Amino acid sequence: MRSEKTPFEGGPLDGRVLSVLLGHTGLPPKTYTVPVPAAEEGAAPTVHVYRRVPAGTTRRLGLPRGWKYAYDPEGRPGGGLRWPWSRRPSPPSGQAPEDGTPPQG
Repeated sequence: MRSEKTPFEGGPLDGRVLSVLLGHTGLPPKTYTVPVPAAEEGAAPTVHVYRRVPAGTTRRLGLPRGWKYAYDPEGRPGGGLRWPWSRRPSPPSGQAPEDGTPPQG
């Protein structure tokens, strides 16, 4: 398996460079989760989530040049397959969706 040294920004891994396995497309995963065991017995472990962002861009075309991981303080691990025909889960009633479109109905 191929791996790439990837820098991390923010959170508990701030400033570290870790070797991350690449997928079959040659890119690191979109999210990187770091589980931290709970200090107390029986408590749920803490999960820190990092999102892949471009480390820089080329001058002419603006293409991403390398990747880095930025800390996501909300910590909702995303991922999984998103099929074109599947719907996004609707927000609770009375709240606007995250993308800023007005609620339907």
